[in-house]
Amino acid sequence: MDEPTPVNILRGHKSQIHAAAFVRRNDRLATGDADGYVILWDLAIMRPKAVWRAHDNAILAIRGWGNDKIITHGRDHRLVVWQLRSEDEQNLSSASPLEHTGDAPPRPWMLHVLDVNTMNFCAFAGCPNAPGTSMTLADDASTSILVAVPNTLLAESIDIFELPSQKRIHTVKPGAKHGMAMTLAILFKEKHLILVAGFENGVCSVFVLYENADEWITTYRGQPHSQPVLSLDADPRGEYFISSAADSLLVKHPIPISLQTLIPEVCESAQEAAAARDIPSTSAKAATTGIGALFASPPGAAQISRPSRKAWEDPIKMANTKHSGQQSLTIRSDGRILATAGWDSRIRIYSTKSLKELAVLKWHQVGVYAAAFSLIESDADGPLLHNSTELQAAPSAQGDASDALIQTPREPLQARSMTVKDRRLHHAKNTHWVVAGAKDGKLSLWDIY
Repeated sequence: MDEPTPVNILRGHKSQIHAAAFVRRNDRLATGDADGYVILWDLAIMRPKAVWRAHDNAILAIRGWGNDKIITHGRDHRLVVWQLRSEDEQNLSSASPLEHTGDAPPRPWMLHVLDVNTMNFCAFAGCPNAPGTSMTLADDASTSILVAVPNTLLAESIDIFELPSQKRIHTVKPGAKHGMAMTLAILFKEKHLILVAGFENGVCSVFVLYENADEWITTYRGQPHSQPVLSLDADPRGEYFISSAADSLLVKHPIPISLQTLIPEVCESAQEAAAARDIPSTSAKAATTGIGALFASPPGAAQISRPSRKAWEDPIKMANTKHSGQQSLTIRSDGRILATAGWDSRIRIYSTKSLKELAVLKWHQVGVYAAAFSLIESDADGPLLHNSTELQAAPSAQGDASDALIQTPREPLQARSMTVKDRRLHHAKNTHWVVAGAKDGKLSLWDIY
């Protein structure tokens, strides 16, 4: 089988690319580099549409918010929300950093600025401030979101802010023994707010804030990695998250709401459950009311010793990829595959179900630091695959359909009546893109799976 080749190579950045994200329902690709520049690419023509210097230092993360806002997070200790509507692009420069000369290019309107801690290179995480909504697809300008960043004073603690109010509404304190927070994810599951964090010592933890409560509960804490956690991403449905580190392991972890969801056959007292989560037991009353009542044993239940296998500390699956330094781990929006960017200049595609390697994308000659998938919109019946190649499952001897993915050509909608411009736009917005940004400032754009 022939090795896959990139559909296009995008050249425009002068320095290494640290962040990439598809925005406006795949109409644009936003990328950020080590000099603080952002390029908004028009995927229909594969050219820069808007270029500006968003930060005075390297960009750690970039993400869209609805159809008219872009969030950037820089090493200059600032998180900025920019207003960038389609009509605003004509007022900005389209000259890339490679082409630009003279004064600094104009910037979009700056809506919000948060002073944040970036000493530990931890990129922000975000989610809508309500269950069941999408931050990427939100069209309502009044929609509020939550962003999680390391605490300004304590690098191991995590602050959660609400935007647009810019108020800090929560601080999660895992403890100094884990070292600095290295990577974060935040989401809602069953109306409960979930924070997932990876730390310097290789620990990955899940913290739950129950609805109408003000105390964070640790429901999972595992240490499968021997090196600092580089990146993690949560399943869109909140069932699991996957982490990568400076070691060669790829690890799939649960996102439990409570201890009973992991080991329902074991009845433990509230004090034992609290001890398993490092929660101090204040009083018998506190243990049997409020959140403590969720973990308390039923009346008359016998005290059963904790099993040797601790489900709240054990991952679901581990895979030794034999390739160290895979970062920018991202799960596609349909939850079927994930991508990693490797220090060895490779982009690797894995099955989220089995963690088996499905493809290795080779083009870059230097380290790859950023990877991203285009959005695949879903409906209530599952993924809505509406691009030029439809993802289907082929029979597998092992019975794992998600590991045997083939591409079936599909005729674009109303292809005969489309103009050339419309065809390009339809192709750009409906292709299952994978993008990778490397140390040399080049972006490779792939169309696989």
